[in-house]
Amino acid sequence: MTAPFVTEPYPQHLESDIVMRTGRTLRLRPIRHEDGEQLVRFYSRLSPDARHLRFFDTRTAEAAADASPSDVDYRHQFGIVGELAGDIVGVAHYFDSATHPDVAEVAFAIADSMQGRGIGTRMLEKLAEVARSNGIARFEADCLAENHGMLDVFLSSGFDVIRRSEDGVVRVAFPIAATPFFEACAAERSQKAAYASMRAVFEPRSIAVIGASRRRGQLGNEIVRNLLKSQFRGDLYAVNPRAEAIESVRAFASLLDIPGPVDLGIIAVPAREVERVVDDCIRIGVSAVVVISAGFAETGPEGREAEHRLVEKVRAAGMRMVGPNCMGVINTDPAIGMQATFAPVFPPAGNVAMSSQSGALGLAILDYARSLNIGFSTFVSVGNKADVSGNDLIQYWAQDPRTRVILLYLESFGNARKFAQIARRIGKDKPIVVVKAGRSASGAKAASSHTGALATDDAVVADMLRQSGVIRTDTLEELFDVASLLAHQPLPNGRRVAIVTNAGGPGILAADACEANGLSLAKLSDATTRSLRSFLPAAASVGNPVDMIASATPEQYSRTLRAVLADDEVDSVLAIYIPVLPTDAPQVADTIRESASAANGKTLVATFMSVQGVPAPLAPVPAFPFPERAVNALARAAKYAEWRRRPVGQIAEFADMDSDLLRAIVNRKIGAEGGWLD
Repeated sequence: MTAPFVTEPYPQHLESDIVMRTGRTLRLRPIRHEDGEQLVRFYSRLSPDARHLRFFDTRTAEAAADASPSDVDYRHQFGIVGELAGDIVGVAHYFDSATHPDVAEVAFAIADSMQGRGIGTRMLEKLAEVARSNGIARFEADCLAENHGMLDVFLSSGFDVIRRSEDGVVRVAFPIAATPFFEACAAERSQKAAYASMRAVFEPRSIAVIGASRRRGQLGNEIVRNLLKSQFRGDLYAVNPRAEAIESVRAFASLLDIPGPVDLGIIAVPAREVERVVDDCIRIGVSAVVVISAGFAETGPEGREAEHRLVEKVRAAGMRMVGPNCMGVINTDPAIGMQATFAPVFPPAGNVAMSSQSGALGLAILDYARSLNIGFSTFVSVGNKADVSGNDLIQYWAQDPRTRVILLYLESFGNARKFAQIARRIGKDKPIVVVKAGRSASGAKAASSHTGALATDDAVVADMLRQSGVIRTDTLEELFDVASLLAHQPLPNGRRVAIVTNAGGPGILAADACEANGLSLAKLSDATTRSLRSFLPAAASVGNPVDMIASATPEQYSRTLRAVLADDEVDSVLAIYIPVLPTDAPQVADTIRESASAANGKTLVATFMSVQGVPAPLAPVPAFPFPERAVNALARAAKYAEWRRRPVGQIAEFADMDSDLLRAIVNRKIGAEGGWLD
């Protein structure tokens, strides 16, 4: 090999872990000049047919490595490799043209066993990203006509590819600008890969609980018991070296003794033993692990280093990991039946998916949601988010047909920019509702000691969430208020609200809340007011709020709601009831519920103001104990609906922008003034 001629330092910031089409992870990194021997080994394992497709001949592995060098300058010549378990399984290069400095030749080679997993496409994305930053505007490549895999990489990339065939060789050329169409294709690929990677977490065919104790109250024991109670449909194994069975589940001394494949490993052993267990998981090909064990980044520098080693292990092996320091995962789908947490509550099935960064809080969340009759499709406690993050989960839920609403309790963001991009795309179809803890300096400090979270300026977070269409609530109570509305009702078509009540005071409170939250009271049409006058008492007010007075009967509630819901000037209706005659309460509840079927696609919410609360479930109408809470949820839903109706738009680009100069200015200001630009 020739001596290295690297003129730029190794760009470590370009290292990344990507998710393949199969759901397994792969490390992509820039090539290093010391990779020469590894490249020879890679090409020696490549089949003669694959080498012929890459080089148009069946040259030796050494000659192939010379033509696909590890010695690059990271600007005019750039290479990346894909690594799995320490072995190179893919190589890609670009070499710029001597005659046209804005054009580069690009070429790939993927291990025979790894083809068809989307690696070539993700490498092309990375090469194009780097090339753009180095002033290259166009890629070209020569492919043999029979190299269908490589041609498919180019044609499905989202770039505008031009082909020309001659003598069995196809010449492709395309600009590498990140057009909206390319970005959409890349986002779709990323989402499908994330969905595939999360299936082992949420839809495993087999589970092994490692650290399954025989004693009640121990986390491993409770997880096994919960999996049995939820009637998990797959194969269930327990790992305990001192037991033959745990709660009727056969126990094995080691993971290595389990006779069948394991999709998901749930680890509940002391922190010092977790790495050894993960090594065993890697050895038997486990697809994903959920690390319940605490004692990692949340404990300080030593724990943070142990967590880093854990992440390196699972990503190098292509696995996914939830946690550590988490509560587990739940899937209420009857075809799965997975209560893989130590929580005593198995929530009812529903269309709400939730991620909580706090495990202990997750216990209260499940209990509270059950009391509100909010059903979950899936629930996950992510703990320290060392690997699986909200970005992965949102992309899984985007494709999950059982999920309509996505809830997140967050203490920190991992890749905030990627979160914003994903949320903006997915929020156009499914609402994302967030409670972000650590808004204050004290809260941020507490969050860092809880899950090892990094503090983020709350003003930046607020702007990012608003621009991304994410519904932010201030409290968990508000989170579930909004979730209850979104899970059961259509989005409001506007901000015009009609209030129907049997008591003037709550109606006034609701009107005040509407104005405070940016909603307006609808002006009822003359036809509606005439209709109301025809059956309501003379003392009733048929303006808005519609005060039917205390003597209002269930029938008057029914007729009033139907009249108001039919009014074209009304977008949403709030029905308020104070049980003057408690015997009427069940009938009024039935009336409100039945009115939803005649709502003409409008949003209907209710308030039952009594100590006993709602006498029976009102689904699909969400019920609130006070009008202010109902209006608050309605306002957030209305603002989200407006964001969703807005055109997507495009990010402005400036051809005359000097990126290096701007970066220098920003860096100087950050150092001198703490990060704020005027």
